[in-house]
Amino acid sequence: MKHPVDLHVGQRVRQRRWLLGMTQEQLAEKVGIKFQQIQKYETGANRISSSRLWDISEVMDVPVSFFFDGLDRIDDREAGKKNILEDKEALDLVRCYYAIPENQRKRLFDLARVLGDAA
Repeated sequence: MKHPVDLHVGQRVRQRRWLLGMTQEQLAEKVGIKFQQIQKYETGANRISSSRLWDISEVMDVPVSFFFDGLDRIDDREAGKKNILEDKEALDLVRCYYAIPENQRKRLFDLARVLGDAA
């Protein structure tokens, strides 16, 4: 059975990888392992050792603690409440949003807020 902490850390690896627009193959190559191992980490099938997590954090330019952020909300996920950042479409949207120049991004944000309020 997969440990909830391993699942959480694996999901955080996947989230960060998606936000960076990085494939499993690219991450694996930079860390020096096979992409299948990244798959196993992301699904929680295999635990990530502390030294490997350090390597991954260096490649992804985040502190090791990033992978444990939100760990106190594990009970919410197990109760069926989905974290929006677990959705690939939402992460793609965030990545695209931040690629827009700041002045245009503010206008888009204002439009999205108006449309959301109208819904």
